Amino acid sequence: MARPKNDTFLRALRREPVEYTPVWLMRQAGRYLPEYCETRKRAGSFLQLCKSPSLACEVTLQPLARYELDAAILFSDILTVPDAMGLGLYFSEGEGPRFERPLREEWAIRDLAVPDPHDHLGYVIDAVSEIRRALDNSVPLIGFSGSPFTLACYMVEGGGSADFRTVKTMLYDRPDLLHHILSVNARAVTGYLNAQIEAGAQAVMIFDTWGGVLSHRAYQEFSLAYLQQIIEGLTKTHDGERIPSIVFTKGGGQWLEAIAAIGCDAVGLDWTTDIGAARHRVGERVALQGNLDPISLFASPAAVAAEVRRIVDAYGGGTGHVFNLGHGINQFTPADTVTTVVDTVHQHSRQLNRQLNQ
Repeated sequence: MARPKNDTFLRALRREPVEYTPVWLMRQAGRYLPEYCETRKRAGSFLQLCKSPSLACEVTLQPLARYELDAAILFSDILTVPDAMGLGLYFSEGEGPRFERPLREEWAIRDLAVPDPHDHLGYVIDAVSEIRRALDNSVPLIGFSGSPFTLACYMVEGGGSADFRTVKTMLYDRPDLLHHILSVNARAVTGYLNAQIEAGAQAVMIFDTWGGVLSHRAYQEFSLAYLQQIIEGLTKTHDGERIPSIVFTKGGGQWLEAIAAIGCDAVGLDWTTDIGAARHRVGERVALQGNLDPISLFASPAAVAAEVRRIVDAYGGGTGHVFNLGHGINQFTPADTVTTVVDTVHQHSRQLNRQLNQ
């Protein structure tokens, strides 16, 4: 397949020259868009939306029809992997994702097996292929997965948690059991991402949403080590093109150098880390992605534009920056505000790069 007509996002991840800073948004296909809500209603449920390749393709493309975004991201959910392991994923109104059979017994943990992505997750792989065809090489497609530790949090807790008491107690009392879950998860995620790459994903991202709840020592042992395993096992090139990888640990700014050292191409930053200081810390080792506070999008357009310019200026121009939010877009975000973000990133970064090149 040919490279995208707009490959600015891929070039920024590879730290190659760019005219402007590319931008996409975590959860850019979501409930803040009226058209997404209509498609979700037509699907009948969130899970049915995820499991229909044609509808997943439809909602993936919706934000690209509205905004001049520089990348598309597969519409799916990180919990499709543990669902494929037989834990029984379902969504309760107002409660979020839940599992019918959380991992609480040792025999269930020992029985955990790596699912075949083409068999148990074929609907996701089919969606990647369909989205890639529909994009017609306009912009790159990002594939993704949850991190082994983040998936384990849901698998052990049975859903979301305020303090992750059950999984963290296992970490301290029975680290052998948690390591077994993480080992299976790491192999599952590696196979899953490689299947997405084979189907047409041109970059991949690992969401380590809950890595930041760990202590310093525990993060290295129970999250970072498994992230590194995945990065080492990923397909690095496909169809003659290098496939960049992005690792995002929410709350992981203190471990920036350690994350940059595992072999990924880019590190995602949440909004609590200064991106200028982060660039100084990692030097030329990796690109950086981020890191506008998602809640800033509820401010006036002028205030939003000013905050966007501040982050672009803090990074300092040149290449190696992919503009994004510091976490997923809030469902109540005014859709028109995203236009302000995208247009301001493009205009201001072009102007900054022209000044640097004079």
